[in-house]
Amino acid sequence: MEFTVTELCKVQGYSRQAYYKRRSESYGMILMEAIILGNVREIRRRQPKIGGKKLYHKIKPLILEMHFKFGRDRFFDFLRRHGLLIRRRKKYVKTTNSRHHFRKYSNLIKGMEVSTAHQVYVADITYIRTLEGFSYLSLITDACSRKIVGYSLSRSLGIEGCIRALRMALKQIPKGAVVIHHSDRGFQYCSYDYIDLLKKKKVEISMTEQDHVYENALAERVNGILKDEFMLGETLRDYNIAQKMVKESINIYNDERPHLALNYDTPSMRHAA
Repeated sequence: MEFTVTELCKVQGYSRQAYYKRRSESYGMILMEAIILGNVREIRRRQPKIGGKKLYHKIKPLILEMHFKFGRDRFFDFLRRHGLLIRRRKKYVKTTNSRHHFRKYSNLIKGMEVSTAHQVYVADITYIRTLEGFSYLSLITDACSRKIVGYSLSRSLGIEGCIRALRMALKQIPKGAVVIHHSDRGFQYCSYDYIDLLKKKKVEISMTEQDHVYENALAERVNGILKDEFMLGETLRDYNIAQKMVKESINIYNDERPHLALNYDTPSMRHAA
């Protein structure tokens, strides 16, 4: 037995006009969600574990352009429905050996308000796991802009990787700028060669004094972002793959990833401001 649209609408208490309007809105919502889903997957292709708030910030201009009501709560429900929410992993592996004979320096940035780029650089080392063994990523980050200004991946925990990262960072210091270099008390940062390079460039030296995890929190945070959001915390195939992923991840982090602490600017945008 078949019924016409008019008969079905009459049973449900709808007019034909209301029925077709509702059907049109449903098709529009399906299309909108398909477009949003495609864009979310494209962003996640380059930033695999970018969080929901940053995703919404990047997608919002598209939502506004399509003139649909799709607030942040609804967006998070949408991510949940498609299995796209991110679960953060919290773990810490110690890479600092401060039991050495080199001189240790005081913490110069405790309580300091950092307001401009090239005011404070923070340095740290994190491990990258590969099937060939561990590699070690030396990072130097501008404390104001959160931009990674120097980095190097090394097969060992020696000073060579830290020196390469430092040289990269020093090239970016504008003439006349007075920079404080802040790090933990690991032997790499206290070594004669590293300290001599800082002094040669007239960079002030600052180090953690007690619990370096909290006194160097920004560096630890950057490490966590690269590992959690850019898959550098996974076991990679080999050193060469790790090098390529590190380079690409840092470029995306600096130039594409919106940062909550920077009011959704990217580190490169804030660094150039």
